[in-house]
Amino acid sequence: MKVLIVTQYFWPESFIINQLATTMARLGHELVVLTGKPNYPDGKVYQGYQEQGIQYETMDEVEVIRVPLRPRRSGGAKALLLNYLSFIWSGLIRFPSLLKGRQFDVIFVFAPSPITSVIPAIPLKYLKRAHLAIWVQDLWPESLSATGFIKNKLVLKLVRYLVKGIYALSDTLLVQSKAFIGPVSQLSHEDKTIYFPNVMNDMINEEPEMEINRLPVYLRKYLDNYFCLVFAGNIGKAQSIETLINAAEQLDGFSEIRLVIVGAGSRLAWAKEEIERREIKNIIFTGSFPMEAMPPLFNKAKALLVTLNAEEIFAYTIPSKVQAYMSAGRPIIASINGETARVIDEAGAGLTCPADDASSLAERITQFFNLSEAERDIIGGNGRQYFLDNFEMQQQCKKLIEIFEQRLEAKR
Repeated sequence: MKVLIVTQYFWPESFIINQLATTMARLGHELVVLTGKPNYPDGKVYQGYQEQGIQYETMDEVEVIRVPLRPRRSGGAKALLLNYLSFIWSGLIRFPSLLKGRQFDVIFVFAPSPITSVIPAIPLKYLKRAHLAIWVQDLWPESLSATGFIKNKLVLKLVRYLVKGIYALSDTLLVQSKAFIGPVSQLSHEDKTIYFPNVMNDMINEEPEMEINRLPVYLRKYLDNYFCLVFAGNIGKAQSIETLINAAEQLDGFSEIRLVIVGAGSRLAWAKEEIERREIKNIIFTGSFPMEAMPPLFNKAKALLVTLNAEEIFAYTIPSKVQAYMSAGRPIIASINGETARVIDEAGAGLTCPADDASSLAERITQFFNLSEAERDIIGGNGRQYFLDNFEMQQQCKKLIEIFEQRLEAKR
């Protein structure tokens, strides 16, 4: 099958679409990726790339074509808006000529925020007479309202109409959470909407040697000397980092327990200032590490943490880190509502408590601390088995191709 992937974000930026593209190529399908210049999350174009001009690459048998865009820079509202608009503009202007004379069966759009990244793919659907499938990673306009990015009700209403139009012009809407089916179907035809979860390469198989020397020496010693619970990923408003800080403060009496926060984001500076102001000593921030450093890091953790704030929108979503955590075979402790809590509980993969509830999170951590090593291993093993059954990359990619084939046949 000939598949064109349209995504604003791609390798060397760390997104699951990277692994999905290379896996599909290994399965014998022809893959072309249209994307922008990598600059997430720091806002600066990565070394080896230029902000202007078209760049061509090949990544594990995947052809990658990059168009210019304005980097995120400081990450403020204006900078982000210009970044999003620049990808739309470059895509609309340049994508058709870059693909002149080439045909595809499916145009597959990876659509985290912003959903507007789908717009450049819409003309291609008609020019190439291809099936347009969108992998919906976030609910718009709900997430804009929940994060406070847009508060004006009229603007939110206009965004809702925009999303409804984008969905109307698509052929298939793949949703990463079963809880998305209802909200997405309200803006589109229900028969377009299909559950396809976020998927992940098997981290244990990908990194059989678990090379711990990929981690800094200070962090290795920290992981060896304390009972460490690791949070990995974006540190933003949605992740309710204050819940982790408040829980850490309540765990001050447990001298062995440490919270290790790995990643970057808009709330990182605030979080560092907050723990310094409150003199909280049992939580550290390590900054970001490349994806290949995650398996040994997860392997050394006693458990892995996931938090989201209590906004209703976040009860619908499953952060992709949950699949990575399960793949690693480590127990999960989650302060989260809705679909993610349901999946963790269903899998028997960890302990959950309500979002934004630091006291309950501290209780869950102490409950986990008091378990035996054998009990913790059982919990981690439950999560790994659930991952293999539901989220493993190669098997799920085969299912994705089956979905495309069935949808194409139905259209014919």
